[in-house]
Amino acid sequence: MIKKNVLSIMLLLAVFNGLKAQSSKVYDNLTVPSKILKSDRKYAIYLPPGYETSQRSYPVLYLLHGAGDDQTGWVQFGEVQHIADKAFEEGKATPMIIVMPDANTGQRGYANDVRNEWRYEDFFFQELMPYVEKTYRIKTEKRFRAVAGLSMGGGGSFTYALHHPELFSSACPLSAATGPMALEDTKAQLKRANPDANYTDAEIEAYFKRQSVLELIKNMPDDQKKAVRWYIDCGDDDFLYEGNSLVHIAMRKKEIPHEFRIYDGGHTWTYWRRALPTVLSFISDAFHQY
Repeated sequence: MIKKNVLSIMLLLAVFNGLKAQSSKVYDNLTVPSKILKSDRKYAIYLPPGYETSQRSYPVLYLLHGAGDDQTGWVQFGEVQHIADKAFEEGKATPMIIVMPDANTGQRGYANDVRNEWRYEDFFFQELMPYVEKTYRIKTEKRFRAVAGLSMGGGGSFTYALHHPELFSSACPLSAATGPMALEDTKAQLKRANPDANYTDAEIEAYFKRQSVLELIKNMPDDQKKAVRWYIDCGDDDFLYEGNSLVHIAMRKKEIPHEFRIYDGGHTWTYWRRALPTVLSFISDAFHQY
């Protein structure tokens, strides 16, 4: 009788440990060394259920936070683990690794600064991406890589995919900051950010051409129009509604295929938590044969 009880307990423990090993994992205080930024940079990562026990490699989503948050934003407020687990369990998205870098330390934002003295974008592509794709079992082909983000991170999603369409199959900017709409806007924004800086007209123009989503779309070569699958989403009460609408119009005029969605809501985590399952489903279409 005792032997039977012991065997039953051992069996239950084995089942429990097996289920535990199959659950997803989130680590939100990891670091990657950066020579470019001269510091260790934090990132969070979501590993899907079964990652620890399988030998397979996974697609990857780079999920960018907004201004005022850091790498823990999507974990803490965006409930990424719960939302991703549910999407995968229900078959609405394919299991993937989700990488969430910190862009709120040193300087805020995903861009290189005007004079390339702070080079966050270079860090992202030259250091972070190679590091995580070497450290984790991540499929490294364009087809299995996507970028998404909210607000400031939505702006990063736009510029990263527009600068490097060869690297991303899908891009999903949510409530995105779309950068300066005109050259004069760039001058005013840079002046507000750094009143003591004396940028040349050439520096300002170069920065505008690099960071304005409207300008990048206007100058997109015809052979790049279908390089990235776009899903753009913004609330009807969002203060960034105008920029996103103008981007949609510019894409329509340029005949760039994209999905553009306006839903009821503002610039809130409630809105972005509701949007994330659709993002996971949209990018999964590229990860599959379709």
